[in-house]
Amino acid sequence: MTLKIVLDQESAAAPYEQLRAQIAEQARSGRLPVGHKLPTVRGLAQDLGLAANTVAKAYRALETDGVIETRGRAGTFVAAAGSAAERRAAAAAAAFAAEARRLGLTHAEARSAATEALRAVYGP
Repeated sequence: MTLKIVLDQESAAAPYEQLRAQIAEQARSGRLPVGHKLPTVRGLAQDLGLAANTVAKAYRALETDGVIETRGRAGTFVAAAGSAAERRAAAAAAAFAAEARRLGLTHAEARSAATEALRAVYGP
């Protein structure tokens, strides 16, 4: 397994966001298995023609999301992200449900609001 990143210079998304999204997708799909060692920040920056700070920003965001983990001098590895992502999604869903109830929305109204929000992000 190797990390495959393609940056679109025409994209409205910043390079760090493109990098973050592609690594996250590859980790969650299993193309990058749990425990896979990622390139160093400097190495990946050089390979992609990016500033090291850009790659470091993407790695920090991925670490915050639980997709990767840094093990000191040993390097940066793909973490067991599915469970961390699922826990965060469940917590966000619970907070949404509590807020919808506080606002007095019916179950159907809350479900409709959630469905529309997901449609806005994921498409139809």
